[in-house]
Amino acid sequence: MDIRSWTYLIVGLTFAVYIGIAVWSRVRTTAGFYVAGRGVPPLINGMATGADWMSAASFISMAGLISFLGYDGTIYLMGWTGGYVLLALLLAPYLRKYGRFTVPEFVGDRYYSQAARVVAVFCAIFISFTYVAGQMRGVGIVFSRFLDVHIDTGVYLGMTLVFVYAVLGGMRGITYTQVAQYVVLIVAYLIPAVAISLKMTGNPIPQLGFGSTISEGAHAGVYLLQAIDEIHRELGLPEYTGTFVAGKKSMVDILAITLALMVGTAGLPHVLIRFYTVPTARAARWSALWALFFIGLLYTTAPAVATFARVNMIQTLHGVEYADAPAWFKNWETTGLIEFHDRDGDGVMRYSGDPEQNELRVDRDIIVLANPEIARLPAWVVALVAAGALAAALSTAAGLLLVISASVSHDLFKSIFTPDMSEGQELTLARVSAGAAVLVAGYFGVNPPDYVAAVVAFAFGLAAASFFPVLVLGVFSKRVTKEGAISGMLAGIGFTAAYILWFKMLGLGDASDWWFGISPEGIGSIGMLINFAVTLTVSRFTPPPPPEVQRMVEEIRLPSEPHREVAGDVRGDAPA
Repeated sequence: MDIRSWTYLIVGLTFAVYIGIAVWSRVRTTAGFYVAGRGVPPLINGMATGADWMSAASFISMAGLISFLGYDGTIYLMGWTGGYVLLALLLAPYLRKYGRFTVPEFVGDRYYSQAARVVAVFCAIFISFTYVAGQMRGVGIVFSRFLDVHIDTGVYLGMTLVFVYAVLGGMRGITYTQVAQYVVLIVAYLIPAVAISLKMTGNPIPQLGFGSTISEGAHAGVYLLQAIDEIHRELGLPEYTGTFVAGKKSMVDILAITLALMVGTAGLPHVLIRFYTVPTARAARWSALWALFFIGLLYTTAPAVATFARVNMIQTLHGVEYADAPAWFKNWETTGLIEFHDRDGDGVMRYSGDPEQNELRVDRDIIVLANPEIARLPAWVVALVAAGALAAALSTAAGLLLVISASVSHDLFKSIFTPDMSEGQELTLARVSAGAAVLVAGYFGVNPPDYVAAVVAFAFGLAAASFFPVLVLGVFSKRVTKEGAISGMLAGIGFTAAYILWFKMLGLGDASDWWFGISPEGIGSIGMLINFAVTLTVSRFTPPPPPEVQRMVEEIRLPSEPHREVAGDVRGDAPA
């Protein structure tokens, strides 16, 4: 069978599994819809969290970033994995011990203010829609290439699928669907990585092949990283392994992006809400550990995948007659994501670091998807990668849409506007909210502000600048007040959003105008510092929190006795 037939078969089978799980796990209570009844085992939750976390940015775009940026691209690896350490140590067990359903609910109760809750809802929805735009765009890219439809049509197809299992099954359905999606995405990522590593270096373990010598071709006997550096120098590109050199990011910007990604990880509402689904605070810690393990399987493979693809791409395109271009190039050219502009009219394709001489434009988001075709792997492997990419994008999109749904139905309507609504009415509103969120997410998928990983990086910056400071201070400081928290969240997210809007959406400046040389992807680190400063300063000049709030802060930090810990919250709610 050809690639398209294999894609229809494999993608169709995986979609049938996802929908089947959604039907099997459909819920009839708000506890089931929001937090899966708080009965998810740590191992299962860790796997679901891994799928929730490894979005289109991780599967599709991260290796593409490393492939084009070299060393600079690894900041995404460091930031996204390091954030889980912060999450496990500073937030996950305490938020689970607190209980309840959502992050805005914790903010509203801890800061004894409905206004704080509303601000948190706004931040959660803003962050989630920014993040989900990248996921839906990733879905569109996959469909456009492998099912031969327009990118926008691919986005609409993805919207339909997410609508079915997110609206029907809620968090319970999403959790078990994400477990299946993790299996699909990790198998899809590792199989081609192992095959290409074995083919290029003779080593079947990609992490080791990454540091091995090339076994065949013009660079046979040369270490892979040494070969890619030589290729880059010949083409006038910055060295692949070069750090802080001309044409690459500065040390300050790399530090800022890494920090923003780390603290953003610990502040993302769709990740935090996963730790409400386990039975106990201890289980929340184990969930974070398992999640880091499952994520590490892909993240330690990504640099190898990026480098293999980079070498193969350049060797199969540079200096080749356009008429003799490989089949993979022709296939992807129809999507508009790779283009040849014959500047000198000789029909020979040239890839160069000089913009005046470069004749190839390659979208970095196609690297992982095109990698099996570039390496001439079987058609079924190509189709499997397509299914993995869809699994990665859809799993994260579902988690984000649930956050938006819960923010609207539970944190706004149930908690503020109509507190007397019944559980059935709230569940209906949650499903309607999820459906509306799917439509808005689809719009942003059709009209994204940037490439997938950049859009996701913006979401991390917004989370770092809004949620991380008030959550950490809410757990570890009894003195922080509602006025401080509200002011800090608004100042942090306002500054960060304005900076991103100014440079990325409106295009009113370039890199020379960045504050302290920090790019929009890293500005969330400054927004976080602003949030901390404003929150602590305002809290110092406002009355301290009520005694009962201070007692709550003390209680959620106290170790729970194993025989007394329940799946409720610290204020005596019954177990879910």
